[in-house]
Amino acid sequence: MTPPNPRGPHRPSKGKHSGQGKPAGKGKATGAGKAKRPTSGTTRPSQPTAVPQWPDRPTVDVHDPDGVRLQKLLAAAGVGSRRVCENLINQGRVEVDGQVVTELGVRIKATQNVHVDGIRIQLDESRVYLAFNKPLGVVTSMSDDLGRVDIGDFVANRKERLFHVGRLDADTEGLLILTNDGELAHRLQHPRYGVLKTYLAQIQGQVPRDLGRRLREGVMLEDGPVKVDSFRVVDSAPGKALVEVVLHEGRKHIVRRMLAEAGHPVLTLVRTKVGPIHLGDTKPGKWRNLTSTEVGLLYKAAEL
Repeated sequence: MTPPNPRGPHRPSKGKHSGQGKPAGKGKATGAGKAKRPTSGTTRPSQPTAVPQWPDRPTVDVHDPDGVRLQKLLAAAGVGSRRVCENLINQGRVEVDGQVVTELGVRIKATQNVHVDGIRIQLDESRVYLAFNKPLGVVTSMSDDLGRVDIGDFVANRKERLFHVGRLDADTEGLLILTNDGELAHRLQHPRYGVLKTYLAQIQGQVPRDLGRRLREGVMLEDGPVKVDSFRVVDSAPGKALVEVVLHEGRKHIVRRMLAEAGHPVLTLVRTKVGPIHLGDTKPGKWRNLTSTEVGLLYKAAEL
């Protein structure tokens, strides 16, 4: 996998140490003598340490002698080859627990927080992230007491205990995120984080010029006002149109109710995107594993 693009030129790290804990270069002389070698500090000579990115950020030793080499974990997570991951570390583009790491000998645990170019990398191999294309007529549930076809029927062969992020009604098809990462799932559904959902809706009637403006300004429903984040007409034909609706609301049947209130009942509805994740060409009833970059973008959307 190609590593994420950098956010911009990184700042060179200060105080970089070699594998033996000695200063990488000679100190400048002060007065008539040479600079003295440091005799105290947080750096332990026998192990590599992280280097702070910002001058005012305190140095934190993220090295765990019982852990796995950082570049190995990054490669296993799909960031890139071992050599690519080593280069990312050398360039100061990798952070562990908020600390920039520039030494290849650092060992960490998979439970520590790692970011590459500001994008979080999930190192825990027990975590699962799937993009599932829910077919029409399928109930958004992992187990249905009434015996109806549900999402659980499509992932019954997986050993993980998965749950769905958000819901789609039985008459709506499209993208659902399935995961066993409870914290991420909770945040993606919480209104505070405003994760956008994108829908393609086929609606009745000819679309008037002011429909987009009205939907952006807001429509009053029985449980309060709702407004879209964006709206556009994708295609039109006599008596109907295909429109794209983007909103962060998560109320029940919100897209159908909003468009019906605006005078354009929904004929068909497909969710094509959740945050940065696209449905793509995944066929109904099928799922795919999210890439490490996609998972990182989900974490970013959820402010994790």
